[in-house]
Formats: sequence, C-alpha cells, structure tokens
Amino acid sequence: MIRLAFAVSVFGGSLAIPVLAAEVQVGPRPAFLVSKMADGPLKEKLAACAPNPVSRTLFSIGHRGAPLQFPEHTRESYEAAAKMGAGIIECDVTFTSDRELVCRHAQDDLHTTTNILATPLAEKCSRGFTPAAEGSDASAECRASDITLDEFLSLTGKMDAADRTARTVEDYMDGTAGWRTDLYAAAGGTVMTHKQSIALIAALGGKFTPELKAPVVAMPFDGFTQADYAQKLIDEYKAAGIPAADVWPQSFNLDDVLYWIENEPEFGRQAVFLDGRSSRDGFDPLDPASFKPSMQDLADKGVNYIAPPMWMLMTVEEGKIVPSAYAKAARAAGLQIIAWSFERSGSLKSGGGWYYQSVGDVIDNDGQMYEVLHVLAQDVGIVGMFSDWPATVSYYASCMGLE
Repeated sequence: MIRLAFAVSVFGGSLAIPVLAAEVQVGPRPAFLVSKMADGPLKEKLAACAPNPVSRTLFSIGHRGAPLQFPEHTRESYEAAAKMGAGIIECDVTFTSDRELVCRHAQDDLHTTTNILATPLAEKCSRGFTPAAEGSDASAECRASDITLDEFLSLTGKMDAADRTARTVEDYMDGTAGWRTDLYAAAGGTVMTHKQSIALIAALGGKFTPELKAPVVAMPFDGFTQADYAQKLIDEYKAAGIPAADVWPQSFNLDDVLYWIENEPEFGRQAVFLDGRSSRDGFDPLDPASFKPSMQDLADKGVNYIAPPMWMLMTVEEGKIVPSAYAKAARAAGLQIIAWSFERSGSLKSGGGWYYQSVGDVIDNDGQMYEVLHVLAQDVGIVGMFSDWPATVSYYASCMGLE
C-alpha cells in the first residue's frame, strides 16, 4: 500500500498532498445498508461482494467531497472521497473580490460553510449577523466576492448549516443536522482554491467535475464577464496539464455549457448540463412536452451529458420503481445521464424527502437506497452518481463491475 506524501507549490506556499493509498476503504455503511434490504437477488449479490476489494470507479462521484461527515469543499472532504473510491471529485467554483477561483457551493454561503462570522472578516460581509427575533429568523450573508483570495484562505471550513432560531453568532453557526456530524469539523476544514483542488485531486488519482456556480453579484464584476469566468475555469485545468478527457465541467446555466462547446470543444465534449428545470411552472418529468428545450434540442446543440436530481429519473408503476418519461427521453436523444445526490437525506423511514419525492410512496427503510441505485444504474442507465458519502456508491459500482 502506498503511503507517501509530497508538497505542491501553490500561490507561493506549499500544500502537503498525500498520495492515495492503493486500497479503497468503504467502512461499515455499505454492509449496514445491505443488511436492511429485503431478501432477494439484489441483496444476495451485494452481500456476496463483501469479501472482495472495492475498486475506484468513475461511476462514484464525490459530491462536494464527502460532506456527510466532513466539511464540504475542504481538503479533508476531498481526501475522504478519494479514499472511499470516488473516481471523480467535485469542486463547485465561484470567485473572490480579486476574481480568483475558489471551491464553494455558492458565492454567498461563507456564513454557513466557514467560520467567517467568528472572525474579523465578518465586518466585510454583505450582511452581518442579525439575531432571531419574534417573527423573524436569524440571518447573515457572507460572499466569497466580499473578500480577497488571501482572506478566503484564512478561513476554516465547517459543516454547511445554520440555526435560524439563534440569538448569538455561536449558536447560529452550530446548526448541523442530526444525521450529519461535527466530529471531523471540530478540527477545522482546510478551504481550497480551484487550483489547489486540481493539484490535490490529481495527486489523489482522481478526475474532475467542476461546477461553475451562478454569481450573486452583477456581471460583469469589475470587468470580469461571464465568459471570462467560464474560460478561466477551463484555463486552470489547461495550465495544470490536465487532459480534457479527465474533466466534466458543469453548469445549471445552459449558456455556460454552450460556451464551452463552442470555445473549448475538447472540454465541451464532456460539459454537463445540470438540469434545474423542475423548479419551472408546468415542468413534469412524466410529460415530455414540458421538457423545453427538448432532450433532442439539447443534443442538437452539442450537449452530451445531462444531470438532473435523481427523483426526476424515476416513477412508480404497479408498486415498482421504474424509469420516468424524462429518463427515457434523455436516453432516446443519446444523452449520457448523471444523477444527484445520494446520501443527501437522513433516514429513509419516512419516504426519503426531496431526493426521493417521486418514489416516496414506496420508500420506508434505508435498505431501499440500493434498490433505488440499482434501478438508476441498470434500468435508467446513468453513467455516474453524485454522493455525499461515496463509499455507498463505490461499493455498489465495484460489485456490479461498473466503470
């Protein structure tokens, strides 16, 4: 087993980067979920794989790293995802006041994902902390664009959460959901620039799926246009010598995807359209007429990958989970499908919440996670699954021989 480490120079300093150990470790959770499954061929198949080593797989994608237990978009979260077999790891990309790219799920989430409110940098936040009062929630808004890159790197990552009933900063920051944990966050998560994430994920033997996050500031921002932003993301992979075939750039903004297709065709070939159309009035995953633009329209524009929330890909017929009309239309148009996000709910005892909403009527226990994943992998034909705890997906993919 490899246990070496080396340092990579980043912005004049050094970032200690451990090389990925050869052996993937998934821990007890896959076996726990298998034990909760109903008896049948799928359970037998997954249980039989328990003695076998788990392989790293591109099917298993670290969603923000491994944020079920580690602060998202931190070095520790990315290392955990790689250790659990995630072949692809995500850095959500936004920018600072000096237009440097950093890994955050949103430009305006520093108040929930870092310790900024407990530092002097709180004075730079767009809106400082306001305690809860009768009839109003506690609030704050701290943006990456409020601070410089150096200031961003002085922060510590924490679990993404806030207590809206809080009357103090300390209580506001202490809102982690009960099905997550602050065990590892207590030591502090190491926040990362996009460049640092590239160096780290490459050293860990992984591949990349950066998401260009929608700015909350008006664009152009100090002369920095949306096209500049989309281009800079790609330029940082090119500067690092990363092959386009190892990168799946993503955006909810179809114009970003089309920009990459036109201006960076090698990277655009694997650009992923994150489909957020479910929030639009009239959208129905069971009605192909509501898919505007249609799946074929997207394919005709050069889009090869589409990534919806996993509930849009499933429905229930005669008590069984089956592919939705959305899933069938995407496959018919030749689109490759990536789903999100596994392990982003608590216990499935009461239907699984938002991510399982289309099949909630037949979901009542945690063992059904693997039933859902099996339908998505085998019947829908997804090529990748984002997960907040990649071990769960890695175990299934390795057992089933998925790439």
